[in-house]
Amino acid sequence: MKLSLGFSPCPNDTFIFDALVNNKIDTDGLEFDVKLEDVQTLNQWAIDGRLDVTKLSYGVLPLVLDRYLLLNSGSALGKGVGPLLITNEELRINNVEDHVIAIPGENTTAHLLFSLAYPKAGNKIFLRYDQIENFVLENKGLGVIIHENRFTYEDKGLKKIIDLGDLWEQQTGNSIPLGGIVIDKKIDDTIKHKIDSLIRKSIEYAYTKYPELNDYIRKHSQEMSETVMRKHIDLYVNKYSINLGTEGIAAIKKLLSVYNQLHPEQTLSTEHFYLGNQL
Repeated sequence: MKLSLGFSPCPNDTFIFDALVNNKIDTDGLEFDVKLEDVQTLNQWAIDGRLDVTKLSYGVLPLVLDRYLLLNSGSALGKGVGPLLITNEELRINNVEDHVIAIPGENTTAHLLFSLAYPKAGNKIFLRYDQIENFVLENKGLGVIIHENRFTYEDKGLKKIIDLGDLWEQQTGNSIPLGGIVIDKKIDDTIKHKIDSLIRKSIEYAYTKYPELNDYIRKHSQEMSETVMRKHIDLYVNKYSINLGTEGIAAIKKLLSVYNQLHPEQTLSTEHFYLGNQL
């Protein structure tokens, strides 16, 4: 059986899925048609229902609950892992909401957390995450950065205004739900559980080789240094990636609740959103 599978080329995702898609573990007869795309593309594809299994931002999860079910394995959650709002030191900041804000995708968790912090900000543009540092460097406005840019912005002379993840943690007490893996609800339940288990085994296999960085991670790492690649993996792959558990599910439920508050015009049911509901 072949299923379409989407994830990003970021080191945390290639670390997680390498063993699964490159036949380093027994996939029990399952094959995968792999699509590597940036997270905003994957978010839009999830809205369109293009893939059987896909990585997405938790910020888009509320929009796809009618089609997809969240898996227990493969997620990126944690503390100290949230998006940062940054500025060019040449730009004088009196009121954040007076400036143009570049955000890495409309349906990302970063946008949701920014909206929670600055609900009145209306002058927003949406760019690929790897275009935002240059946007800020060119003095076009402020930017919300994610992924490896957390480790590079200071070297380019950019300054942090606020850690949006810290704000989330202070207000909710929960870890930050950044991204998760979902599967089409129409797929047989036995296959859903098998894929969930295989993702977990893929991560466990990856850890048996770590901190070695294999060719698959390097190939898609967009010229990152080894230090940045490892920081990326260390920050975004953790116990929640193996299994969301009670704490992880609580954090995601809180994010869905916040989404409801920000979008009261929508009716969102969270009763059956993850695979654990079917255990």
